[in-house]
Amino acid sequence: MAKEVAGYLKLQVKGGQANPSPPIGPALGSKGLNIMEFCKQFNARTQEKQGVVLPVLITYYKDKTFDFVIKTPPTSVLLLEAVKQQRGSAEPNRKKIANITWEQIRKIAETKMPDLNCFTIEAAMRLVAGTARSMGITVVGDPPWKKISE
Repeated sequence: MAKEVAGYLKLQVKGGQANPSPPIGPALGSKGLNIMEFCKQFNARTQEKQGVVLPVLITYYKDKTFDFVIKTPPTSVLLLEAVKQQRGSAEPNRKKIANITWEQIRKIAETKMPDLNCFTIEAAMRLVAGTARSMGITVVGDPPWKKISE
């Protein structure tokens, strides 16, 4: 028989660096879950992604056990890493912080594809390009789908 789900928790934790301090400790402790067990499992599964911010969806059950799914890093983190910046623009419509090519956007879209609700890589690229624009990053060149249709 399946376990009865008590709820879900969403956290963003750096890969390989989970510890019982906030935000993990209070979030799991308030639900009565084993904080150290989560930290050990998370750190073991994210050893190769050391220091990268990773969203985690924790499903916890009535019997105080849990499962968790590690998602791909947020699009904004991948974009900032690609353009080698620390943060996005405070005024993205006026101040641009960097340029990015469609090839770089394609790589990010391929990385994010499992977590996006897109069926094609072009749709995923459009989502990533929209996030880039909202951060003050200019997308240079023509999109790949423009060349095909002309």
